[in-house]
Amino acid sequence: MAIPNAALQKLLQEVESQALLAQQQINVVKSQLSAKQREARLIQLTTKEIGQLPQTTQVFEGVGKMFVASPKSTVNKRLSDETSSLKGEITGLEKRLHYLETTHKNSREHINKILQTGGR
Repeated sequence: MAIPNAALQKLLQEVESQALLAQQQINVVKSQLSAKQREARLIQLTTKEIGQLPQTTQVFEGVGKMFVASPKSTVNKRLSDETSSLKGEITGLEKRLHYLETTHKNSREHINKILQTGGR
């Protein structure tokens, strides 16, 4: 039993729109992921540099347009909290990216299948 051309065309348009939306979201998630990974590398480098300083060294944090002296332990705790938070966000973005890539792949397969069978 063949599917009518109008229904086939409507189905094809829906699947194409899903694939296009998934591709756009993939690009957004990839850019967010790279930004988070860049931020994580920056925190890791900062932690490494602070770790090399003597314990008695004054550490300053930027607050708006000024710098405030903070204990080294407070800065290290804040950096470790940010690192764990970023790891969670990166994991979530990687899961979302995998889901979107799977959705895009499935949409493309459905489009190919519709075009190959011609609605039969």
